Amino acid sequence: MSNPASDPASGRWWHGLTRYHWFVFTVAALGWLFDCLDQQLFTLSRMPAMKALLPPGSDPVLWGGYATSVFLAGWATGGLVFGVLGDRIGRAKTMMITILIYSLCTGLSALATSFWDFAFYRFITGLGVGGEFAVGVALLAEVMPAKSRSGALGALQALSAIGNISAALIGMGMANLEKTGVISLGNSWRWMFVIGAIPAFLALIIRARMKEPERWQRMKDSGELDRHSAFTYAELFRDPRWRRNAIIGMLLVCSGVIGLWGIGFFTPELIRTVLTKTYAAQGMPKEQVGPLVDKWASYGLLTLQIGAFFGMLAASWVAGRLGRRRAFAIAFTTSMIATACAFQFYRDASQTFWLIPIMGFFQLSVFAVYAIYLPELFPTHLRSTGTSFCYNVGRFLAAAGVPVIGLLKTQVFAAHPEPMRPAALVMCSVFLLGLVVLLVLALVFGVLFVLPVGGADVPIVISLLNAFTGLSVAASGYVLGNVLLIVAGTLVGASGTLLTSLMAKAMGRPLT
Repeated sequence: MSNPASDPASGRWWHGLTRYHWFVFTVAALGWLFDCLDQQLFTLSRMPAMKALLPPGSDPVLWGGYATSVFLAGWATGGLVFGVLGDRIGRAKTMMITILIYSLCTGLSALATSFWDFAFYRFITGLGVGGEFAVGVALLAEVMPAKSRSGALGALQALSAIGNISAALIGMGMANLEKTGVISLGNSWRWMFVIGAIPAFLALIIRARMKEPERWQRMKDSGELDRHSAFTYAELFRDPRWRRNAIIGMLLVCSGVIGLWGIGFFTPELIRTVLTKTYAAQGMPKEQVGPLVDKWASYGLLTLQIGAFFGMLAASWVAGRLGRRRAFAIAFTTSMIATACAFQFYRDASQTFWLIPIMGFFQLSVFAVYAIYLPELFPTHLRSTGTSFCYNVGRFLAAAGVPVIGLLKTQVFAAHPEPMRPAALVMCSVFLLGLVVLLVLALVFGVLFVLPVGGADVPIVISLLNAFTGLSVAASGYVLGNVLLIVAGTLVGASGTLLTSLMAKAMGRPLT
């Protein structure tokens, strides 16, 4: 369903914005940018930290997966708690609190002496990370004019790539300092977490200048907010419409978050594994291999996020032009294909500069659609709560899914010469969850659309079901590794889609 407000004919989204609009956009973008900086510093530091903190013989990928799950669980908890707090005490105040939490606790992560205190610091950091995004998106959605909302939210998500890229540059700098002996070998991860404490200063700017959105302030002054805020999650699920929207949003988020944190953000581990083996085979001394593969892991994260930046901009444009559901369908399908190809075919350091950014372009594109779509699902008094529910219950489910890649690597595919590859290939099936949600939505809304008009659209519906059947067969073939099913299902799905489009055009019936 396309948004008229985002129609290109109405002008660029930034036209007509005031200085305060730009101030709010800048602060919200910086909050999420630093949020993402923290996430990627963790992604880069995870394996070196595990090697330093775990006893000899422990698998760093498996325990790194557990640390990631703890971080995501904190993220989800913080999002749920601060989402309600954002509706009760205000977006700006809550954003200030969350930024302070994730900045200061990132700095504390540098002081960890064991896996358990490291995991504790990451959980508390996650509380702030999870709360900041939901509150920031709600704040921006309410301050921006209707015609600018879609573009601003998409740009907010795209600009987060700058934080991710900054983390990669910091990682490369630390690898160089470690290589030259400025930082002792194996301790660069601690300095990365120290740098991650810097965003705390942004909270001071928010405290000094940020105002609450006028819409939220009017509801508070009238007392309407107090009537709604007794327990906002209860109200969210009391109304069938908001309950349905919350569940749909949560399932869509779950697919993307597991795909990103359970596969995509293990790209540095893939690069380290492949290149360590390559350099060892070339006879390179072991003391040179570590800093060099760490540097290439940072290059991988950098190119992944460069691709992500352009992918999120493109997804924002697609969501405005083709509608949210079509944008989701394209993003989930291309994410699955690109991620599978990257983890299956990465063999050489030079591929870091083209194969990895292609994966980043498609895999993170879905997050721009989340930023646009989720705030649209809920009314003002439930916007922060509803958005945070979708993101953070999805992350609770994702927290359980992230360690699966480590278990697949160490248990199921342990005999494989490169167990990370088949483990990631199996994990790619999680993107099918998002497609299944969209399929169910399309079928339900399609039936509800056709019933009131009798049998006039039956040929179109039959053709559409034929297309869905073909795509389901192709998806099954992908999961089972059956090429014949993939080819046959794709052909049936493509022909059904084409026939549906032709019949709808001939009968004068819109498909959206």
